[in-house]
Amino acid sequence: MNRMKGKRALITGGTTGIGLETARLFLAEGARVAVTGSNPANLEAARRELGDIVAIRADAGDLAGQKQVADAVREAFGGLDMLFANAGIAEFRPLGQWDEAAFDRSVSVNLKGPYFLMQALLPLFAQPTSIVLNTSINAHIGMPNSSVYALTKAGLLSLARTLSGELLPRGIRVNAVSPGPVATPLHGKIGMGEEGIKQLTAQIPLGRRGAPSEIAEAVLFLASDAGAFTVGSELIIDGGMSTL
Repeated sequence: MNRMKGKRALITGGTTGIGLETARLFLAEGARVAVTGSNPANLEAARRELGDIVAIRADAGDLAGQKQVADAVREAFGGLDMLFANAGIAEFRPLGQWDEAAFDRSVSVNLKGPYFLMQALLPLFAQPTSIVLNTSINAHIGMPNSSVYALTKAGLLSLARTLSGELLPRGIRVNAVSPGPVATPLHGKIGMGEEGIKQLTAQIPLGRRGAPSEIAEAVLFLASDAGAFTVGSELIIDGGMSTL
């Protein structure tokens, strides 16, 4: 199919997990795709796996770096039809173990960086443009030790609504996807072993973690013309976890 034919898309954090799967799907649907990543090895691996993409090394939490990403997109595509703000970090600690540096890092990567990336990309956004923010079911549920992660994702949900009202006159739709637990390298990165994954899965009524492709399909809907009437909305994709 060609649901993204002729579209120019930027996917932050597009070298692993949900971002990589979304990049793969967009390419299959006819889009020109740029991805960002902070790990050179992962960027090169994504380039080899996906083929014809623009790979941009960038730290999602570096404010100056967001303008550099916009400059790279301008040079490669001239403009942009779709942004999937997917890059993020997940750090879980009890309240008493947070320090200012770790707090600031989570806020910078998950909230501040995406905000100023959108600002830097404003001159490049076409009419129409679709922006999709990758948030989390943690913005809705009171999961212990997730306070900072959840507040950053709740901030993104707020942006999906407020920026929709602000940017819609320019033809820019802003929406959000809120995944539950997804089978990506993230759980290993945060030190979750087999028993931890088993306990997490027990909290999901569907009885399994999501697949990256299931999130990618939701992003595709919001990015494509099929989602043209969807504005300021949130798609919760969590296997029923938030219904408990």
